Amino acid sequence: MKPSSVIELKLEEIAPKMLWINIWLLIAFAVAYHLFAEPLTFGFSLFGIAYFTIGYIVLILLHELFHLIGFIVFGKVPLSSLSYGIDLSKGYAYATSSAPVQNKTMRKVLLLPFWTTAVLPTIIGFWLEDQVLVLLGAMLATGAAGDFLMHSKLRKEKDEAWILDDPSQPRLRIYDEYPESLE
Repeated sequence: MKPSSVIELKLEEIAPKMLWINIWLLIAFAVAYHLFAEPLTFGFSLFGIAYFTIGYIVLILLHELFHLIGFIVFGKVPLSSLSYGIDLSKGYAYATSSAPVQNKTMRKVLLLPFWTTAVLPTIIGFWLEDQVLVLLGAMLATGAAGDFLMHSKLRKEKDEAWILDDPSQPRLRIYDEYPESLE
């Protein structure tokens, strides 16, 4: 069955934009932290570098894990349809399902990681006055930019459309009817 349309992100086109978004979000979150929590401090320690690096890796992996949780909770897909991993050659982690889900469900799947790995750490960072956690939240908010781009494009499609996530590319195939056979 041929898809009625395809949404694809061109990583080489959006990467420079995401870099600028990342810089501006880091500045905005740092200023907000300075104004609302405590004065910013900049110091380098082995612990601080390790905390930031490990925190970033853990949050990226959790970001993808929350996509899988979204597929299960919102899409009711079977566990056997899920795939999770890291493509080092392309420089990103991925989580996908080989089972199609409806558009309204896919939009939830796309945004769940933003709330859990960007917003929640930022709020906790402000609450605990943890500057590193606030800045990690900014970086993960940028990491969700691709999810937001896909979400905005899916909003133009019917809620009842069926979406199939591509297992190897940032691409969504859209079907008007449930895709019984995929060729």
